[in-house]
Amino acid sequence: MITDSKKVLIVDDSDVVLSSLKKFLEDYNFRVYTSQDGLDGIRLTAEKRPDIIFLDLMMPNFDGIKMLQVKKVLNDIKDIPVVVISGNTVHSNVMAALEAGATKVISKPIDNDTVIKVVNEILKGDFFKSYSRNYISETRQKEIEKGLLKMFLAKFPEQKHRIAAALRKRDAETLKDAVHEIKGAGSTVGYPEITSMAKEIMERTYKQPADWVFAEIKTSQIFRFVEELKKKTKKTVL
Repeated sequence: MITDSKKVLIVDDSDVVLSSLKKFLEDYNFRVYTSQDGLDGIRLTAEKRPDIIFLDLMMPNFDGIKMLQVKKVLNDIKDIPVVVISGNTVHSNVMAALEAGATKVISKPIDNDTVIKVVNEILKGDFFKSYSRNYISETRQKEIEKGLLKMFLAKFPEQKHRIAAALRKRDAETLKDAVHEIKGAGSTVGYPEITSMAKEIMERTYKQPADWVFAEIKTSQIFRFVEELKKKTKKTVL
């Protein structure tokens, strides 16, 4: 790896999103650091001094907005550019991120061409000179997709348990947190249907019984879809 390579910090609670973006950037000699929590993201920012940060807005405990607000008042790191990656880029979310100190907001699922554009634009250079849509061989691309899908399926039972508990307790915040990671990962692993169903769940306010009935129906659809996906994956392996 070249010694003057740029440093990138990715802060996102989705293993799939972290792994996908990290692999892509490392192919172009970026030094990549990752975190799944905003408070740890502040620590890593102060320690590693990245040239650019990719930051998810919705994370449990210490979210993206809080991280931006804290970063903005710390003189040593306040000027490091932050690209917010969000699954919900409605005007209010974009404005909240920009007001908190984000440099730019892009939407999930993250497109490689968009990453290239924002990195080159913000860091003022051409850091992907060898990039082309065919840069990664078809075999390598399939290996990456297979690995990301395996990661998603391995973690899904944990998310399913959290969702089921949230439904029983009628806990809207926990439900949205659990569904958020599924939403971000769905399109990344090649199944936008999962992202679409998760998005519908997250858009509800959960102020009336009908919302919870809807959530139960939609989550059941996601569970069935993933179960079929598991069966399909096993057959492919065999």
